[in-house]
Amino acid sequence: MTVDALITDPSLASVIETSKGARDQALALVDLIAQTNETAGSAPLGPGVLGEISKQQKLLNTNIAHMRGLHRTAHFRARETKAQTTEARHEVDKLHLHLQNLYYEQRHLEGEIQACDSFDHTYQNLPLIPVEDFLAIHPEHADGDENALMVARINHERAEREALEQQRLELHKRKQKLIADNKKRRDDLASLDKDLEKFIDAAKPIQKLFEKVV
Repeated sequence: MTVDALITDPSLASVIETSKGARDQALALVDLIAQTNETAGSAPLGPGVLGEISKQQKLLNTNIAHMRGLHRTAHFRARETKAQTTEARHEVDKLHLHLQNLYYEQRHLEGEIQACDSFDHTYQNLPLIPVEDFLAIHPEHADGDENALMVARINHERAEREALEQQRLELHKRKQKLIADNKKRRDDLASLDKDLEKFIDAAKPIQKLFEKVV
């Protein structure tokens, strides 16, 4: 494959085409001058020959000037294209960096999700009632998903424990009241024993007096 076949830009193709034409004209002009010199020898060149050579030189200069203009335009377009390519490359690099950041964030989130999935949550060790027993009590949760069902079971367990705690507190209060009542009764009995002993002690002289009379 030739170099010309690799060039697809119209401006560059025009430069190459014009340069080929200028080269062909330059070679033709050189051949014309050489043939004229061989034919004329040392004799001066005629006006017709000089006019043809001048004409060919003007055409060659025109093509060269045109080629320079095309070359300048192609150079500016190449500079523009290079700047656009650099800008596009920067944008691609920026997008690639953003993509890499998203990839790292994705890996981080996947690691966090995996850690959460493998974490030994406390609720998994709760002594919850079996699912069948819970659904028998609360059939409205039968169509819920697994997470909603687990939350409902935990809430049920909390309500049951709060109720049991309330019962425990009430029983504790009753126990304390019974203890207080028993203590009061023991104190009352002790006081009664003391009063009885005092009564017996006070009745002893009377008993002795009755014994003397008898």
